[in-house]
Amino acid sequence: MFRKLFWVVTITVFISACQKDEMLKRNFQSPIENSGLRISTGFPETFESGTKTSYSNGTVTLSTGAWYFENALIGNSSYDRKNGAKSARIQSTGKLTMNFDMPNGVTQVTVYHAKYGSESNSNWELWQSVNAGSIWTKVGTTVTTSSTSLSATIFQVNVLSTIRFRIKKLTGGKLNIDDFTIEEAGEVATRDDNLAMGNPSGAVTDVNVPNNYLLVKPQYVLSYNNSIGEANWVCWHLSSAWKGAAPRCDCFSPDNQLPSSFFKAVTSNYTNSGFDRGHMCPSDDRDGSSTDNAATFLMSNIVPQAPINNQQTWKSLEDYCRTLMDQGNELYIISGGYGSGGTGSLGGITYTIDNGLINVPAHVWKVVLVLPIGSNDITRVTNATRVISVDMPNAQTVNSQPWGNYRVTVDQLEAITGFDFLNNVSSTVQSVIESVVDGGPAL
Repeated sequence: MFRKLFWVVTITVFISACQKDEMLKRNFQSPIENSGLRISTGFPETFESGTKTSYSNGTVTLSTGAWYFENALIGNSSYDRKNGAKSARIQSTGKLTMNFDMPNGVTQVTVYHAKYGSESNSNWELWQSVNAGSIWTKVGTTVTTSSTSLSATIFQVNVLSTIRFRIKKLTGGKLNIDDFTIEEAGEVATRDDNLAMGNPSGAVTDVNVPNNYLLVKPQYVLSYNNSIGEANWVCWHLSSAWKGAAPRCDCFSPDNQLPSSFFKAVTSNYTNSGFDRGHMCPSDDRDGSSTDNAATFLMSNIVPQAPINNQQTWKSLEDYCRTLMDQGNELYIISGGYGSGGTGSLGGITYTIDNGLINVPAHVWKVVLVLPIGSNDITRVTNATRVISVDMPNAQTVNSQPWGNYRVTVDQLEAITGFDFLNNVSSTVQSVIESVVDGGPAL
């Protein structure tokens, strides 16, 4: 399920609350939900910065860019309805046209309008062009201006390509236009390449490399180690695009994508072992569909995890990652285990289960790279990008500390595991972000 994020160009207008409620009349084409703010340079266009005192056709440079006025001027008389000292005034069949494009697309446009002086009602329209003014199309319906107080009409646009606008007066008396406001389209959460930040062990899909065998799934990517019966690491992308309402399937199954000669764990291998079937890529990170959720229950995505680790400390970190996602971020996550010998609910140290076929890791670890929603992700990783890396003992006592107390540097994890995390990121950036312990919130 995709969650669209839009950025809003805001305005501050000196109007009482009751006037605003009365003025906000909508000219909707379709509903839209805006969930973020981005101030676009120069907007709203208030017509305060330019000067044009005649109705002759001409270009005026305003705070937002160059506009072409046809049968229109910038008025400042007592009969001009305005917020501030000036507003645009159009007569006859005049037009106001943007001579520049909004490069990131637009979700909606708000226009404040009123009758000039005691002129008769007028009719006008908003038009748009997505090809630099070569072809124009009408947006929404024709507007009738009948009030001498500025009123707002909101047009839904929902265009994600470059676009410009024109106000086209049709009939009636002179018309004042002020505070032309654009709500700019922002980035949209998408399902991105799970392996975008790099292949930590150089895994390959080759049956002759059974202990570093690359499995690529739509939901996640992993390096399988046949000698220990589990993944070396699992890597996945998390954004709101992966989220939905699919129920948890609890359908643990062998991974038949593995070669027939490989060991394939089944859920009964864990019975009475004292360890949980611990997800690497969590079920809750893949509930966009039943298929996505079921993929997380393949046993190649599972390691023997101490129950308190799995259900409390590890889960708290998983929940925090989804909190970061809900705050408008996308995450690249890698997790796995290292060493042998964990402590489960039966007590003592257990090195393997199922007669030695499945290793019980001594520690479980995770690396989380956090970016605001956007595109071209690899190019947006900078020295300031947040990276969370943790190293937790696979033991029942792990909850003696919150997950944030287990943070380490990526460099430390690389030294322990032998993996090269985030290896698609530039080496100069890696040297910075991998050498520091995350100091951000750990809620």
